Amino acid sequence: MARGFESKSVEGQRQDAEAAAEVKWKPKREPQEIELDKKRESLELSRRRVMNDLENTTSESRKSSLRAALTHLEGEIAKLR
Repeated sequence: MARGFESKSVEGQRQDAEAAAEVKWKPKREPQEIELDKKRESLELSRRRVMNDLENTTSESRKSSLRAALTHLEGEIAKLR
């Protein structure tokens, strides 16, 4: 029984080593690229929230405001692509 645990541990260590080696070979991104990705993710998250709010609100004035926000967010996302 102890042998089974040992082989699982060795297998796990091997997989961890392979994953670490894979990370080392990924090209490093420029800080500007990372910042753009973060901004894009933030805008897309905001867009999803606005879409959800738009689907769930019943107030016409709120819907109008959310549509304007959605248009703005989509424009900002388009600029980043």
